[in-house]
Amino acid sequence: MPVVLQWCVLAALSAVLAAFLTWLAFPAALLLGPMVAGIIFAFHGGTLQVGQTLSMLGQGVLGCVIARSMPLTVSAELLLRWPLFVTIILSVVLVSAMLGWIMTRLRVLPGTTVVWGISPGAATVMTLMAESAGADAQLVAFMQYSRIIIAAGVASAVAKWTGIDAAHGTAAAEWFPAVDWLALAQTLGLAISGPLVARVTGVRGAALLVPLLAAIVLAHYGILEIELPRWLLVVVYAFLGWRIGLRFTRSLLLHALKSLPGILASSFALIIVCAGIAALLVVFADIDPLTAYLATSPGGADTVAIIATSSNADVAFVMTTQMFRFVIVLLLGPVTAKFVASRSA
Repeated sequence: MPVVLQWCVLAALSAVLAAFLTWLAFPAALLLGPMVAGIIFAFHGGTLQVGQTLSMLGQGVLGCVIARSMPLTVSAELLLRWPLFVTIILSVVLVSAMLGWIMTRLRVLPGTTVVWGISPGAATVMTLMAESAGADAQLVAFMQYSRIIIAAGVASAVAKWTGIDAAHGTAAAEWFPAVDWLALAQTLGLAISGPLVARVTGVRGAALLVPLLAAIVLAHYGILEIELPRWLLVVVYAFLGWRIGLRFTRSLLLHALKSLPGILASSFALIIVCAGIAALLVVFADIDPLTAYLATSPGGADTVAIIATSSNADVAFVMTTQMFRFVIVLLLGPVTAKFVASRSA
């Protein structure tokens, strides 16, 4: 099938699934629809992939989306609660390391695969490190990205079942509003700066973090008005969903089939334990259930961000926790995984 026709088929399938999930009032339907469509399309022989450049551009725009919900005054107030953030982050990281060690000892998956695959974030880094350590890199990639999908689905379900009105981020939004084109150009320029910094420095996380931090500061001082029309976000969310879904090719799924029970067990174990940490936050830190769950969710920071901004969760709290955890996992994750793998062998 020609590439252009493949894109048309994928876009049509994504639109149908996104419309269906929107009708069901699911938060982040515009992300989950393309994600599921990508899985179906790739499994049935589709050869499309979302390149790294498009992926990072999408993350740059997403950084501006998050910044719009995180005023500088609120962010500064949150930083005063740093002991709480440190506790949450270390709890999730330590729990994932302990689960990795236990499941490796139980031989749930071959070798030390589970140690690398269960790390809560930095999926690409963990996959590369696992390959260099002699683990099954394909299984690690499958674990990382399948958990992102499972966590995204569970988080959306939690948002719906806790009584959140998905219209807050979907149907209620105006699809083609009047656009301030100068502000849009400035916003897109800032979004592009993230991928450029990521390319120069080699730090992939900069694609999201640079626009996020810069937009918060510039918007606070009135230098930038963040302009992100709905139609642009539809395109960005679609590409971010396809980036994950299209990885699940038939060959990868067949390779992971024998290990699927172990992969699902490890993913759900981490999600359940993180939900337990969220429950403690609700009881002892007086945080609402949805915000607590999203803050501790072991899914990707970008998917959590879209769900948070599509619901009535405390976006500032959720993303402050997720961003700090992303940095910590990026710095300590490979070292921790290596240490646990050596102790589990």
